[in-house]
Amino acid sequence: MLLSFIDIINETIGDAVSDFLALEIILHYKGWSLANWNKLYKDLPYRMLKVTVKDRNVITTTDAERKCVLPSDLQPAIDDLIKKYKNGRAFVRPSGTEDLIRVYAEAATQTEADELALKVSQLVYDTAGGVNDRPT
Repeated sequence: MLLSFIDIINETIGDAVSDFLALEIILHYKGWSLANWNKLYKDLPYRMLKVTVKDRNVITTTDAERKCVLPSDLQPAIDDLIKKYKNGRAFVRPSGTEDLIRVYAEAATQTEADELALKVSQLVYDTAGGVNDRPT
């Protein structure tokens, strides 16, 4: 059955119609409704913040903008913060148009997501040349 998917899905271009048909087959095979499938995913509370910096190009990312490679000490510091929060996740990325660094954080509760986003924003401010007031 799995081999039949080669005939349905175009893995080169990711055709949405064939992907939808494949999803229909999977749901039918598992005996799930769309509602059952939808219950499998639950959004975590999140917070998005912006940090104004002198030059957004001091931040370089990789892995679909989920990992910061420059400055080299920033990602390890973010990773250390993430470990302190249940379901914690955070990443930073430079804005495409302004001297801003965008910060995204999520955690088990809204309070924790807010706190994680603030702490990551402060790290960005301190390590990437933040301007104006430090995030508080």
